Amino acid sequence: MLVPLMCAAACTEPRRSVSPPASPPAVPSSSPSPVPSPSPSPFTLAVAGDVHFTGRTAPLLRDPATAIGPLAPVLQGADVAVLNLETAVTERGTPEPKEFHFRAPASAYAAVRAAGVDAVSLANNHVLDYGQVGLADTLDAAAAAGMPVFGAGRDARAAYAPWVTTVRGTRVAVLGFSQITTLAETWGARDDRPGVALSFDAARVRAAVAAARTQADVVVAFNHWGPEGDGCPSQRQKDFLAILVQSGVDIVLGAHAHVLQGVGWSGRTFVAYGMGNFVWYGTSRSTETGVLLLTIRGRDVLGWDLVPAAISATGQPVPLSGAAAERLEARFAGLRGCAGLTAAPG
Repeated sequence: MLVPLMCAAACTEPRRSVSPPASPPAVPSSSPSPVPSPSPSPFTLAVAGDVHFTGRTAPLLRDPATAIGPLAPVLQGADVAVLNLETAVTERGTPEPKEFHFRAPASAYAAVRAAGVDAVSLANNHVLDYGQVGLADTLDAAAAAGMPVFGAGRDARAAYAPWVTTVRGTRVAVLGFSQITTLAETWGARDDRPGVALSFDAARVRAAVAAARTQADVVVAFNHWGPEGDGCPSQRQKDFLAILVQSGVDIVLGAHAHVLQGVGWSGRTFVAYGMGNFVWYGTSRSTETGVLLLTIRGRDVLGWDLVPAAISATGQPVPLSGAAAERLEARFAGLRGCAGLTAAPG
């Protein structure tokens, strides 16, 4: 249950909060911000972390309808749900010169769609594991499955373009960016080359946010970032967050670190630095996971809640209950400190 902001100072758990109406942040004069409806209806956004189907999770695709497991109803119950698809969707291509390689058949898209996922980020360090051939197959399979993707594309224009949808009368734009340096020189999307939208091109990032601002009432950035195994965001993450906040992003989400990272506010921008792994092929730095549920009205995150879970022996997330759930909820809320975030919008 969401607790209103007026309770936050007195409640023992201030993490769920309601914010007053926000003043829209400044955007470039050439990209005016659209005006939301006077009284937009609240809606829910569900966010999960990294998903792939290889190793122990590959057999899950024998039945795509059940592949995500018992947390699928949580995703299905939200008005919109997004996650990171941490794999090339291909059966072709040559492995790139890197340590780990993930790929899955086209039924991976059927699996996430059956779980209620509306769009997936491809801005990560595995979508090109099997080169440009693998990326082309990944994009073709998404189109064939009718699964919207963002964060990678056939050129820079497509990679940096948002996925835009309307939810209960509110237009939402979701961008994807990767901050991973491995093979970035050859994986980054260019005007004449397919690839991933990278965070390192600050000018292009700002332009992407400004363009999204003209198309939507709420702008979301889903980042692939952070040092693996560290629950505290790096300075590089914080620096990129500052660019996104200054550019006018309303909600910043993240994954890649294989562990949960902090959640809270940076000024008026809601931030969930890292949602960890969600459907995972083998041993991991942490089995802690869950679905983050945001309640949004206009450009404001009214409150948030974590559906706590643990990755099971099948690689699927299984919801926690009782004391185990309470411990994970408390630990997740406590990560806000080292993240430099606040419990309420400022």
